[in-house]
Amino acid sequence: MRTIAFINQKGGVGKTTSAVNIAAGLARDGRRVLLVDLDPQAHATQHVGVELAPGQRSIYDVLLGDAPLAGILRPVCENLTLAPSHIDLVAAEIELYGRPGRERILCAALQPHREQFDLALIDCGPSLGLLTLNALAAADEVVIPLQAHFLALQGLGRLLETVARVRESINPSLRVGGVLLCMYEPGTRLAHEVADDIRRFLEAAQPGAPWYGAGIFATPVRRNIKLAECPSFGKSIFDYAPRSRGVADYTAVAREIAPLPTPAPLAEACADEAAVMPGNGAGHDPAAAPIPADAAAPSESGVKLAGWPGGVDCSSTAAGRHGQAHAAGRHGHAQLSRDPLARTPSVEPGPSPCEAGDQPPGDPESMGLPAAPDSAASAS
Repeated sequence: MRTIAFINQKGGVGKTTSAVNIAAGLARDGRRVLLVDLDPQAHATQHVGVELAPGQRSIYDVLLGDAPLAGILRPVCENLTLAPSHIDLVAAEIELYGRPGRERILCAALQPHREQFDLALIDCGPSLGLLTLNALAAADEVVIPLQAHFLALQGLGRLLETVARVRESINPSLRVGGVLLCMYEPGTRLAHEVADDIRRFLEAAQPGAPWYGAGIFATPVRRNIKLAECPSFGKSIFDYAPRSRGVADYTAVAREIAPLPTPAPLAEACADEAAVMPGNGAGHDPAAAPIPADAAAPSESGVKLAGWPGGVDCSSTAAGRHGQAHAAGRHGHAQLSRDPLARTPSVEPGPSPCEAGDQPPGDPESMGLPAAPDSAASAS
């Protein structure tokens, strides 16, 4: 079973929409998919039309050891199964605080089901706490949904730093599978500039970094009102609006993640609306479709994110184009707190952390991740 975590600590970037609709697309292609909702908001659970009655088990009970994963699984449609979430999950970080091996609980829960499913997709909440740490410990790779806005670049650096720390101390096999651009507007200069900055940053990665070899997915997910409407009906985009652009985009992304044995074109109804993102995504030739020169012209002010590995020059961002309107505001250039690459050793992929008994324990506090508050202090 291949496990993929959809992670971004910034909210509203398309994590849940992407996890649900990619899972649905993979299921339609015949893959056996497990969708794990690890967000206390339970948005993925609601998105597929599942509503838990009082007393019904959720992923919260699995993490606390009160139920096996098999006891909470719910079939959604053919080839797609859900591990639902509940608002109770918000208390899990407090209740698990101090428990040995708390960062590997999800990994251990998934282990007995590795032959039952082809892929497990984990939808994470907008944080970098213990729940996200569990997802990273269980995952083989990370997909980072990202909106093509300048401020998203700042959060990307912190997220990659966390991935590097988890790979170093908990899960040596963890890698970044790619960046998925969501709510993409191909007609805007901003979208092309931000995509170009991310691409050049990823290309500058050194072999020891978890994101070495990663790229932007060749197909961006374009802004589409149908994608915003379908969760309120408890349906994936495939069931809600099968002739929409969202179906074309998420079908293409799903097939980048898990290609079909033989090439299969998209539905004719969606073929005219399919758009391919220039870049170096999986299965894409970086030189085949460069961004037009007028769409990515360098700016006059030249913003540089000095904290990014390789000192990536972000001079083409719209923030740089408009003078001082960037994350650092009037305080100068935007800076990331650390260089994640400097903390990342070159580690050969090893066995699953749940199978390797000699893996060093991962302490969220020692890795600089937020620790759960003391339960007594919380009560007061």
